Amino acid sequence: MPPSELTELAPWRSPIARALHRNRAQPFCRFLQLATLRPDGTPANRTVVFRGFAENGNQLMFISDRRSEKIAQIDYNPNAEVCWYFTKTREQFRLSGQLQGITADSTDADLQQLRDRLWQNISDNARIQFAWPQPKAMRDPNSEAFSPAAPDPATPLETFCLLLLSPHTVDYLSLRGEPQDRILYKKKEDANSEGWTTAEVNP
Repeated sequence: MPPSELTELAPWRSPIARALHRNRAQPFCRFLQLATLRPDGTPANRTVVFRGFAENGNQLMFISDRRSEKIAQIDYNPNAEVCWYFTKTREQFRLSGQLQGITADSTDADLQQLRDRLWQNISDNARIQFAWPQPKAMRDPNSEAFSPAAPDPATPLETFCLLLLSPHTVDYLSLRGEPQDRILYKKKEDANSEGWTTAEVNP
């Protein structure tokens, strides 16, 4: 869904916002694990940085190098899950859904604007990594390969990709308390509904 279309905020947004606020003193609270599937069916997992929610929506934003293996994995199978643990408050969120990659070839103008804004908001150090050599290729002994000219801060490089995760299930677990609290949020299957069901379940 284009970010310009207003979407009702999902009920799991408030617990995540609260967890981010209560753990804000720990910079790594924005790190989470993203799992995808390789074409051979084996899982692939890595740590990514949460870059916020898409404007007026419930999609989580991440960034990636277009040349990375995860892009091909998403093209093969867009199903993915993130696992997000907040150490201070001892809360875990597992969000399952579908990933969409927004590249320089994407034709949706709203999504391209979102990609542009995210590029403009990241640090110079983050931007320059998208001008580095091919990820996972044999390392070039020439150290200058990792000292390219600084990219234009206004215009994303071709290698810059915005990832949007659209969750359909969120599993929330609070490890404090006896018994612990666990809540399942599921998006309603009605294609015309943006609603969610909420159920308290056993931990």
